[in-house]
Amino acid sequence: MYKHVIRPLLFLLNPEAIHKLVVSTLKVAFALPGVKRLVCLAFRHNASNLKRTVFGIEFKNPIGLAAGFDKNADLYSHLDAFGFSFIEVGTITPKGQPGNPKPRSFRLVKDKALINRMGFNNKGVGNALNNLKQRKSKVIIGGNIGKNSLTPNDTAHEDYLECFKSLYNYVDYFVVNVSCPNIKDLKALQDTDNLIKILSELTNYRSTQNRYVPILLKVSPDLTEEMLNANIETAISHKLDGFVATNTTTSRDNLLTPKETIDSIGNGGLSGAPLKDKSTEIIRHIYTKTSGSMPIIGVGGIYTVEDAMEKLNAGASLIQVYTGFIYEGPGIVKKIAKGIAKQ
Repeated sequence: MYKHVIRPLLFLLNPEAIHKLVVSTLKVAFALPGVKRLVCLAFRHNASNLKRTVFGIEFKNPIGLAAGFDKNADLYSHLDAFGFSFIEVGTITPKGQPGNPKPRSFRLVKDKALINRMGFNNKGVGNALNNLKQRKSKVIIGGNIGKNSLTPNDTAHEDYLECFKSLYNYVDYFVVNVSCPNIKDLKALQDTDNLIKILSELTNYRSTQNRYVPILLKVSPDLTEEMLNANIETAISHKLDGFVATNTTTSRDNLLTPKETIDSIGNGGLSGAPLKDKSTEIIRHIYTKTSGSMPIIGVGGIYTVEDAMEKLNAGASLIQVYTGFIYEGPGIVKKIAKGIAKQ
């Protein structure tokens, strides 16, 4: 029903308008007695063989929602009902910011993909903190953190540390986002010296705390092998707990959408089916380089059980969906969970 009736109607609107509509609808619907329970019954699938412990946290299943959907940590309790084991909120920056000019989100329906250049639009860490302080849901929360667009790279570590300190007692793990292609010059933070500066600040602060919160590095699919290896070595040397592989890509290779349409859209990160093979390749590379010693959250082009198993077999411990959630609908988690449980 979703793909044949609901999705065609939703796709009449631009992606950002749909997102606002979905957010509003969820908030209104879940305020009604019994609605969340019905959604849980319809979309959750529990099986004992789906449980796994990764970086010291027990997950009820390996399927999570990637960052970008719940930017302000105000939907996680609603999204929990759709069967996700974990929700990654953000990207969160110290100050609220509007992001890049609109339009900034585009569908490539023929490719089952999205292009976005949102630019870390969010209400800031203070707003996210207030929302997380009200947390009642048992869903695992990851905090995806970044820098404000106007913060120069030489002081970017201060932005990451501010978000890290603020959210430290309110999330279950952190993701350091230095690989989003939609923030000017952000990719420079993937260089070894800049990355060391950021990670040193975070791990030094963590060492002073009574509670240990895992830190993961989100890597770009556009890194050269040399740069990827440098990122891996830096993560190992700073005793990070794992990786998220991968972020969106700037590549436009082998798309079915006409070139003139792609050119008219312009810059932005591509997500969805065209990213599937590249993200799997990077997962396999990280797994091999680390001898499987560091957990990987695999994300990129997951629409089916087969896509999910490809990531897991390549070395991912957990997986995330985003674009697949939009194209396949809310039943995607249950479908994948049931398929994994049968393996």
